Amino acid sequence: MSTEKNKSACGQTSASGSMKEITPHTHPSGGVRQISMMAMAIMIVTTIVSMRGLASQAEFGFTSIFYYVFAALVFLVPYALVCAELASTYTRSGGVFRWISEAFGTRMGWLGMYLDWQMVVIWFPAVLMFGAVSLAYVFWPDAFDARLAGNRIYTLLIVLSVYWVCTFNTFRGMRYANKLSTLGGLFGTIIPAAVLIVMGVVYLLLGKTVYLPLDKPFWPDFSNFGTIVLAASIFLFFAGMEIQAVQVPAMKNPSRDFPKSVLVAAVIILVIFILGTLAIGVVIPESKINLLQSLLVAYNDLWASIGVPWLGNVMAVLITFGVLGQVSVVIAGPSSGILAVGKAGYLPRSLQHTNRNGIQTTILYVQAVIVTLLSLVLVLLPSVESAYQILSQMSTIIYLIMVVMIYCAFVRLRHTAPNKARGFKVPGGRFGMWLVTIVGVAGAVVAGVLSFVPPSQIKTGSPAIYVGVLIIGVALFIALPLIVYGRRKKSWRDAGSTFYPFDWQIEGRSPGQVSRWPAGYQPTDAEVKAAAEKSDSVS
Repeated sequence: MSTEKNKSACGQTSASGSMKEITPHTHPSGGVRQISMMAMAIMIVTTIVSMRGLASQAEFGFTSIFYYVFAALVFLVPYALVCAELASTYTRSGGVFRWISEAFGTRMGWLGMYLDWQMVVIWFPAVLMFGAVSLAYVFWPDAFDARLAGNRIYTLLIVLSVYWVCTFNTFRGMRYANKLSTLGGLFGTIIPAAVLIVMGVVYLLLGKTVYLPLDKPFWPDFSNFGTIVLAASIFLFFAGMEIQAVQVPAMKNPSRDFPKSVLVAAVIILVIFILGTLAIGVVIPESKINLLQSLLVAYNDLWASIGVPWLGNVMAVLITFGVLGQVSVVIAGPSSGILAVGKAGYLPRSLQHTNRNGIQTTILYVQAVIVTLLSLVLVLLPSVESAYQILSQMSTIIYLIMVVMIYCAFVRLRHTAPNKARGFKVPGGRFGMWLVTIVGVAGAVVAGVLSFVPPSQIKTGSPAIYVGVLIIGVALFIALPLIVYGRRKKSWRDAGSTFYPFDWQIEGRSPGQVSRWPAGYQPTDAEVKAAAEKSDSVS
């Protein structure tokens, strides 16, 4: 995952329950704002770029370049185009929930939105494990750093302590979390990424020993699933396009400029990921690469090459600060969308409670309990690294299921709402539609299947336990929202919720029926009001 402070939305923070909405192209002050092609590219880059997963690709050497380029072509680009079309077509609140519900009804929409939230919840223990390792490298000598970072009890205590403290801090309101997140993004991701790449170049110019496995080719060995399974997680590196896609209507000429923005962003992202990964591989032997520790070790070795090893501890401080910034804002972000949609009748009233600061405290308590239980995976698996890997893969699988749902919604809405005004449309007509869908779905399915294969590079214990935890975890996370949906009651709906009706509700048809609205038709206020009054969110 990338700059997770932004990913926290995943279409949810826009899920305001109010019918009095700010459209994507309107500034709250009432003035029209426009996003340039380059500005959109930068927004995409800041949303996606993160350094946490670079070590997982470093041991592939030059083969990592293939994985990054492959993921960009079969995931980032097609997914960005699809999200842009959906966001510019369905500009009302709801994000992922609205997109999928417009195509398949609210049951699937609720499932998709829940999976988007659950993916972030599973991500919490993984990123906090990375934060605990970073903290271990702040003060102590290198030999002690590695031992402490690999200690499961230490990691578990840090993960739970930091998460619960951040949760209680969030109860004070989002203003504090947003400030910490902004500073964390700058000092915990952008600056460290630039330093890593620059110092890698300096290391080479100084003629130091290069450990990058030069014998590994650009093309991977597809015959050995165990060696390429780590590459499956690379798809999550490019996650989050559904966030910036909602800004597409604010572009002056989205049909022309958005594809250019995606291309520019993809190139910048690839450069950062590839150079950062190779920089780690240059200073750390392949056999010693660790998913959690290698980034910190690389900083220590790079700074030591010019005689200032203590700056490695400074980098550890910055990265730890970045993790705190990410977690502090993500804690509240996704669940705020769950609350907004839940008030429309999808969550029991007991889960809709908010405090005086407008924070959904009950949902956050439930979220914290889930994070606590997931963190106990540390006790079951043989190492911190294996626990980090299994949580990362589970998060990847959950996210990819939601991605496939979005692709299916995209194709179905082309059929059921052919005359709907689209601010941006995937180029190429029907051919373009099927091309991006087939490529995107195939890539997601392949990555999802690989995620169930235990990696040969990491000791994960019994393969049966590894696969079993993934299967049971994913099954539970899919079943839970469907059970909640099946038990929903009219009394769950908050009287103050005025969530904007779906097109099929306004038109009086089922989601699977083709719309009879002519091209460019806009429903009247009376039609919208009648649909809102008729709907009790038990669709």
